[in-house]
Amino acid sequence: MTKLRIALVIGTTRATRFADIPADWLLEQLKDHPELSVEKVDLRDFNLPLFDEPASNLWMPSSDPAAIAWQKKIGEFDGYIFTVAEYNRSISGALKNALDQAYNEWNKKPMSAIAYGGTGAARALEHLRNMAVELQMVPTRNAVHIAAGDFFKVHPGMGGSGNMADVEENLKGSVKAMAEDLVWWGKATKAARG
Repeated sequence: MTKLRIALVIGTTRATRFADIPADWLLEQLKDHPELSVEKVDLRDFNLPLFDEPASNLWMPSSDPAAIAWQKKIGEFDGYIFTVAEYNRSISGALKNALDQAYNEWNKKPMSAIAYGGTGAARALEHLRNMAVELQMVPTRNAVHIAAGDFFKVHPGMGGSGNMADVEENLKGSVKAMAEDLVWWGKATKAARG
């Protein structure tokens, strides 16, 4: 059986971002999954300008080469896991811009997240799920939230260890549930897309 291809999108570009720590940990958790093949896709690698096309690529092809490269890359996947940091109760500007740079490529594919912050980025992930609906993605119920004490325990900028092993027992159930959702919805949407 062919594994579903899932992009783990690093949703921030800041020099001091925390995203790499949970993303690398999640890649390790899913590396031997029998039905998912997960690849890290870093927004830093695409140098996307602020969205400035006449319209989204739903209506006309994009002209910016960086946007076209981004669309091509994300179009390769059957679903998405986003790293979600909470910025003023929403997602980062970099992630919002990346979402806006494509339309067709997101359509009819599942999405989930590994979200982190004081509240586990719950409010930001709710915003992202609403955006995903507009982009015709299928937001899954389950996600991984690194919240409160766990977040502070592992975030180096908050005095934490930088070692996800310190909190992973609290997160493994969420990883399993998220993966199950991605498999179910990934298979269903892939079959429906033909």
